Amino acid sequence: MDESVSHAREHPDLKRGIGPWLLLFFVLGDIVGAGIYALVGEVGGIIGGAIWAAFLSAFVLAIFTASSYAELVTKYPRAGGSATYVNNAFRNPFVSFMVAFAVMTSGITSACTLTLAFSGDYLAQFISVPVIGAALVFMVLIGAINFYGISESVRINVILTCVEITGLILIILIGIVALSAGTGDPGRAFEFKEGTSVLTALLGGTVLAFYALIGFDDSVNVAEETQHPSRNYPRAIFGALLLAGVIYLLVTFTASMVVPTGTLAESSGPLLEVVEAGPLSIPTKLFAAIALLAVSNGALINMIMASRIIYGMGDQGVVPTVFSSVHRSRRTPWVSILFTTTIALLVLITIGRNDEALSTLGSTTVILLLIAFVMVNISVLVLRRDEVGHEHFRAPTVFPILGAVVASALLIYQAINDITVLRLAGILLLVGVVLYGVNLLLKRSLDRETPGSD
Repeated sequence: MDESVSHAREHPDLKRGIGPWLLLFFVLGDIVGAGIYALVGEVGGIIGGAIWAAFLSAFVLAIFTASSYAELVTKYPRAGGSATYVNNAFRNPFVSFMVAFAVMTSGITSACTLTLAFSGDYLAQFISVPVIGAALVFMVLIGAINFYGISESVRINVILTCVEITGLILIILIGIVALSAGTGDPGRAFEFKEGTSVLTALLGGTVLAFYALIGFDDSVNVAEETQHPSRNYPRAIFGALLLAGVIYLLVTFTASMVVPTGTLAESSGPLLEVVEAGPLSIPTKLFAAIALLAVSNGALINMIMASRIIYGMGDQGVVPTVFSSVHRSRRTPWVSILFTTTIALLVLITIGRNDEALSTLGSTTVILLLIAFVMVNISVLVLRRDEVGHEHFRAPTVFPILGAVVASALLIYQAINDITVLRLAGILLLVGVVLYGVNLLLKRSLDRETPGSD
């Protein structure tokens, strides 16, 4: 075993177990395992039958910020992701901590969103159990897989990604058959919500659809576990986004054509409604099983991301270095995994009982990420003057500018139009402020107790 020295303290380096294809599947699995299975109906409830329009808009906007991440991860291929980039740009510990905390919390709220989707209508096809109880057990299992190892976790991701794409292909086939047989209503896919302007409906739908395209941001947090990151990351990020975008457009058009928008909006398993109403004889339990694996995949990757952010902050001394502890045999950041899993369990216990928990947690995830996206896009421009000793991807200058403007606009729109979600995001960020203050006081106390300290 390589016992080389890492950045802030002596511990084993993380294992570089992710090659180019595993990285592509890692990003793709995170994207397609999220909103398309869990929140497509919620998007329909906001925009109307033209669900595809919201996803197309979100895809175009995501490209701008994805370009910024591709540049920064190839320039600074270290764990820590957004917080590392913001810290390099502004050299402000508080700002770096808050960005990292926002991203970490977004990963946890995203995983909780998917965990609730797992425990709802999809799981009910097999067993009737309390949603919260099933969600808690599922989250513990995710934590155990995360601890077991990154190579094993990502290989599980490859299998689950293949399964979830198979499920989406089945939905697309339903759409093709329905269109050719004349059993669907294609016109419904071009209808916007009545009583709402097209622009308002599109903006609202885009904000939530944006949740379904996150994933490229998660992947940068395993940069230290990726082989040849400068070469592999741009291909993986843009390749996965393109594949997911095409699949999303076909699936959302099918969903609107086959099932009334109101029915989609009321279901926690919207694509199951498509299977039940579609012209193909696909067993609902088979598709429910596929959907369960899909949301499991998204939850796993989000929890991997959250734990690596805490690990990165501990490795740089932003939080106590205990969070950078790496398990000697598994080579995974076990303290960070334990910490993030515990927070996720607490979020599920306190928020998961709400009838609107699914959309609330999904929208909260988007708000938290938009804050980070604004800072990351600005960081790209600030860091252009920082030269590194290796080749890296360079985004067109206009892309980070557009990314910052778009993320800011969506953030302001969501904050104005959804006070409940804004309040929840504010509470979570306030917890971060408190934790930062406590950590600062502890460090100052230790400095005073250490002989010879300043």
